[in-house]
Amino acid sequence: MRRVFNAGLLVFVLVLALPAHGATLKLLMLGDSLTAGYGLDKGESIPAQLQRALRAEGRDVVVINAGVSGDTSAGGLARLAWSLAEKPDAVIVELGANDGLRGLDPQQTYRNLNAILGQIRDAGIPVLLAGMLAPPNLGREYGDEFNAIYPRLAEENAIPLYPFFLEGVAAQPELNQDDGIHPNAAGVDVVVRSILEPVRRLLAEVR
Repeated sequence: MRRVFNAGLLVFVLVLALPAHGATLKLLMLGDSLTAGYGLDKGESIPAQLQRALRAEGRDVVVINAGVSGDTSAGGLARLAWSLAEKPDAVIVELGANDGLRGLDPQQTYRNLNAILGQIRDAGIPVLLAGMLAPPNLGREYGDEFNAIYPRLAEENAIPLYPFFLEGVAAQPELNQDDGIHPNAAGVDVVVRSILEPVRRLLAEVR
């Protein structure tokens, strides 16, 4: 009887010593209309399609859509604490496109995004930064200054960068809605397939 008890106790101790696998991971996407799914059905948004792609691989992941249409980097910073109240295990930051469209000061965009990344880092949460490019109509000087924001942030914060969130989709009419800015469902599929590997690496950082 004592041997049975000791064996059971040993199994119990070993189970407690094992890492907590199997828990659902929460991946937060903090973004603007590109994340929110502007012009799309709810199930066609990037977070929704990314969640399906991850679950198809057998990953127990919930992707939280924290996208707000029209949001700038300042708006994302203002609501960051509310978004982090979801207690995500990892975060994708997709902000700045509206800053560029409005021609806002790139240095202010840099400061806002740096503050966002700093708060996420201080919370001990792995983060992936999704880069954006300035509209070409704002001129080369503005474009160069804006486009340098994201590599600089990634280097200074020692975080991974996905260089251009709309890679393979921007300027492709068949992959965008009539406004030429927001991906349609087919465009979202391209975005998700392109960013999937960086997201896998991000989730691998979760402890």
